[in-house]
Amino acid sequence: MNVVVVESPAKAKTINKYLGADFTVLASFGHVRDLPAKDGSVRPDEDFAMDWEVDPKSQTRIKAIADALKDADTLILATDPDREGEAISWHLLEALTKRRALKDKRIQRVAFNAITKKAVSEALERPRDVDMELVEAYLARRALDYLVGFTLSPVLWRKLPGSRSAGRVQSVALRLITEREGEIESFKAQEYWSVEADLAAQGAQGVFRARLSRFENEKITRLTIGEETRARAAEAAIRSASLSIASVEAKPAKRNPPPPFTTSTLQQEAARKLGFDAQRTMRAAQRLYEGVEIGGETVGLITYMRTDGVSMDSGAVAEARAVIQNEHGPDFVPEKPRFYTSKARNAQEAHEAIRPTSFSRSPDSLRLEADQARLYALIWKRAVASQMESARLERTTIDIENADGSLALRATGSVVVFPGFFALYQEGRDDEEDEGEMRLPAVRQGAGAKAEQTFAEQHFTQPPPRYSEASLVKKMEELGIGRPSTYASILTVLRDRDYVRMEDNRFVPEDKGRVVIAFLENFFKRYVEYDFTAGLEDQLDKVSAGELDWKELLRAFWRDFSASVEGIADLRVGNVIDAMNVALEPLIYPPREDGSDPRICPSCNVGTLSLRLGKHGAFVGCSNYPDCRYTRPLGTSEAPASANGDGALGEHPETGATIYLKDGRFGPYLEMQVQGEDKPRRGSLPKGWSPADLTFEQAVKLIDLPRLVGLHPEDGEPIEAGIGRYGPFVRHGSTYANLPNAEEVFEVGVNRAVDLIAQKKAGRGQRGGAGAAPLKELGEHPSEGGPVQVMSGRYGPYVKHGKINATLPRGADPQAITMDEAVILIAEKAAKGGKKAPARKAAKKPAAKKPAAKKAPAKKSGAKKAPAKKTAKKDAS
Repeated sequence: MNVVVVESPAKAKTINKYLGADFTVLASFGHVRDLPAKDGSVRPDEDFAMDWEVDPKSQTRIKAIADALKDADTLILATDPDREGEAISWHLLEALTKRRALKDKRIQRVAFNAITKKAVSEALERPRDVDMELVEAYLARRALDYLVGFTLSPVLWRKLPGSRSAGRVQSVALRLITEREGEIESFKAQEYWSVEADLAAQGAQGVFRARLSRFENEKITRLTIGEETRARAAEAAIRSASLSIASVEAKPAKRNPPPPFTTSTLQQEAARKLGFDAQRTMRAAQRLYEGVEIGGETVGLITYMRTDGVSMDSGAVAEARAVIQNEHGPDFVPEKPRFYTSKARNAQEAHEAIRPTSFSRSPDSLRLEADQARLYALIWKRAVASQMESARLERTTIDIENADGSLALRATGSVVVFPGFFALYQEGRDDEEDEGEMRLPAVRQGAGAKAEQTFAEQHFTQPPPRYSEASLVKKMEELGIGRPSTYASILTVLRDRDYVRMEDNRFVPEDKGRVVIAFLENFFKRYVEYDFTAGLEDQLDKVSAGELDWKELLRAFWRDFSASVEGIADLRVGNVIDAMNVALEPLIYPPREDGSDPRICPSCNVGTLSLRLGKHGAFVGCSNYPDCRYTRPLGTSEAPASANGDGALGEHPETGATIYLKDGRFGPYLEMQVQGEDKPRRGSLPKGWSPADLTFEQAVKLIDLPRLVGLHPEDGEPIEAGIGRYGPFVRHGSTYANLPNAEEVFEVGVNRAVDLIAQKKAGRGQRGGAGAAPLKELGEHPSEGGPVQVMSGRYGPYVKHGKINATLPRGADPQAITMDEAVILIAEKAAKGGKKAPARKAAKKPAAKKPAAKKAPAKKSGAKKAPAKKTAKKDAS
């Protein structure tokens, strides 16, 4: 009897169908142990001893594996073929050893790159031991990330109130985003003009577009013509000139296909072409890898999706070439197979690229759920295209000049002579530019030409674009920062920490993130340098290759890092603020139009503006406090936010009272003191509303909330709309019903409000409970049974299976969630511990003390006394 352990239940279900009755396949649900999120889990003073903790859910799974081993003679560890997979196998061995479940058992480690019957069978024929060099590389990475997080984060909490955490790789990614934002803010647009003409040549059919390339004997580049006067002069010169074709040159060109996908390039291309974020891409890829039902059989459709290799198995290459031959013809099959090598820094070529497990399964032949279908088609086309013939083009350049050559225009165009891989696939571009082709007419050198029409257009140079997920992942890969399996989680952490936000699918740094990076660059510069972070990745690679001892790596890192932390232990917050004022000057003290000192308080004209640090983050305040209470958020130059007149937005049209915009502990809010009322009226700005963009009309509407929508048709009681602690709502009596956004508070009518209130009453007391109406029924869980539902919760939509509730990713459409996606979310939640711990009960009165038991005599083993437990610090994960 053999017990096989894999990570996920979906993977277990697939493999179980391949193996016979002599095998029992069980799932570990990912890692079974982790470092406790508290201080002391990694102890440098004890040669980096590490404490590992098994959560209750994992205890149950380990017990199930141990019970199965009682009747078995072999344990086969079939976790994923990477460092994480190797680490999961090691953790399982350690946990089972503590249970004494491995006595007299044969231990085998197998790894396969695809979940197909052939791949699994071949792997079982080639068992090996757990690769401890890969495990040690994993241990070193976990220790590094832990030590940086749990050492640096408390420093942030003390020196920068309101900060959340710092991370070894996350902070470097945040630096990339903030540096790009700085480039955008410091960018000065430059005016330039382009001059073009539609020309007709003698003996040629039609007109063609040409761009000015020389004027008044000066070569014209993109920025040469900087004002309209000269552009108009060039236009006039073209119209009056006697032009002729000076030269016609046609050159052949070739475009080679891109290699098949790595994890990074898959995430980039899925973002460009499908609009998927990194997490969505990896969820769909995981499901394709683990297997889907085809013709009554569960089949893995793609190879392992966490890889930076670009090669393909020789058998797969031959199969791809056969598909090309059958579908496109022999002209599209290159004479020799193509072989690729990775250009990415720190690339590991141990695994294949991401490819279909069988090229005969074309996208059109499969019936998959939406995300899986789109991603599979992308993977299949890219892999097939990588073995296709190159595209052949002809690039033509026509130069047109006047008699003395002082004026010239140039027309360029390209024609696809043979499409090659273009017939199946063309790679997306970060800048969204299209290399469009302009077909030029056949013209004869020396033939006369005439300008039919001229065009002079004004342009301005553009700042570099903000990073999208695709371009940020590409940049991190180029710099050698992180690894394929880490990109999605890094970007998620930045969003969850509110260090960045997404606008038009681009990363925008929040003020909180910019302050954190400014602090790290001033006091821990080395640890957010790109080369240093990439250098650590190189060292981790040496550990996995057996060329460097993992604890030597940790000792060298900790020696310098701990010294840096100790070096600022006595640093006063005032010193931090002084450094931040200098580092963030372009952001918080931009030049004023009148040329006055941007740091002079605009309210009292006496105090100096300075960065202030509060419990809920940083803001700008006046040094003349408490006499002057001027404050404003970062990133706005003169946004009013005080209580002594400088925050006045105007007088309310009905009450005559002044409306003030202020910045409080929970963010910006409005305040108005109406004569005769004991307390001032207040209203917070809805989430997403910027103080800088707030209009007076919006302020009046907000301060007047709640607003009367109308009277309920059944009882004549008023219905009100407002914004409360949990967001926008409509209220009838004691019944509150949520509105989707703040704008609807000012627009919702009686009919819509009555419907919302009726729906809420129908589900009262059932939020998240067994009786709540699901948003969507997904059906029976494929491996464990029981209904899977999409529910609406207080904090957003979630999927429910039994007692497991898994929150949907931010921005996910609850109506678009699929069963496969739900199963993955449920498995991930279960691996993390499932339900929240029950609320702590009230402490009972202490019972009467019993006589103290006699202490047992101390053992003479020389074991050290256990150190006293330290108070746990905040979670810096």
